[in-house]
Amino acid sequence: MNISVCMITKNEQKNLGRTLEAIKDYGFEIVIVDTGSTDDTVSIAKSYTDKVYFFEWINDFSAARNFAISKATNDWILSLDADEVITSIDIDRLEQLTNYSEQILGFITIKNHFGSSEIKSAYTDTIDRFFNRKAFKFDGTIHEQLVLKRSYPMPKEGAEHDTNIFVEHYGYDLTEEEYAAKNERNLKLLLEELKKDPENPYTYFQLGQTYNGGDDEKALEYYSKGLEFDLDPNLHYVQMMVIAYGYCLVHLGRFEEALALRGVYEDFKGSADFLTMMGVVYLRSGNLMPAMGEFFKATQCEVFYTEGSNSYVPYYNMGCINELLGDKATAKLYYQKCGDYPLALEKLKEYE
Repeated sequence: MNISVCMITKNEQKNLGRTLEAIKDYGFEIVIVDTGSTDDTVSIAKSYTDKVYFFEWINDFSAARNFAISKATNDWILSLDADEVITSIDIDRLEQLTNYSEQILGFITIKNHFGSSEIKSAYTDTIDRFFNRKAFKFDGTIHEQLVLKRSYPMPKEGAEHDTNIFVEHYGYDLTEEEYAAKNERNLKLLLEELKKDPENPYTYFQLGQTYNGGDDEKALEYYSKGLEFDLDPNLHYVQMMVIAYGYCLVHLGRFEEALALRGVYEDFKGSADFLTMMGVVYLRSGNLMPAMGEFFKATQCEVFYTEGSNSYVPYYNMGCINELLGDKATAKLYYQKCGDYPLALEKLKEYE
């Protein structure tokens, strides 16, 4: 095929094998650039391809990715990470896209796994990963994105297309030490990126994400700065930032500020994630019936990103509300709707 799969690696021996195993039979050229592995990553890579190269790490993901695509023999590139496993791929669709304009981008659908060993979850995202290297290059030292080269004008419409590629991402399945090291590296690079471009709301979002779960005050600071910009509510990262901002306020007990998100309700009510977050805001602020309404609407919403946001999470909270209201029979019914959600199973033990 006239398509090259390009990836950069560093100490990915636990992931790389299954990633390459999933694509080895499709006829892609596989190009791997290692940035300094000290484990068996390189030997695993060489067992799947002879296109293995080395790049001295300079704290710049785009530089490494652009080096990788320069080593491909094809112009059409599918960029993957070593911890991303393709579960479904439409080869005919990919071949069709190679007959389109060089200025199109193809996005893949990624299911990102995260959570503790007790409670696993996942959120689904789409990201541009299929492109023609004549027209596009990577830009940004971290959380890099594809940008058109200056010699190519952006097409007026139809620039993005679905590749029909589905991927499972295991990059957040880390030990506490690995996660802390990754965050420390990311934070340093993001702060450098912010110095270069302090007017980029996406950088503020990513800084908030880096602190999220560890330092809610700091995460909230960066989310707040990102939300000061004039943003398109249809962008996925903007939706994620609003939702994360709301949860940070809840965690900090700043319920009145969280309730102010009612002002942007119309822009985000199409997402079960947002509806569930608003339900949590109402619940934690003592507004039980409005909370119940938001959770119910979340269960009816077909658009969701985080696993469970339109099913077991709102059902569990609806069970909790009914318990608070003294209706244990109805609470039990909602807990039973949660399937194997660990928190609901714990609740159901009380009814045995």
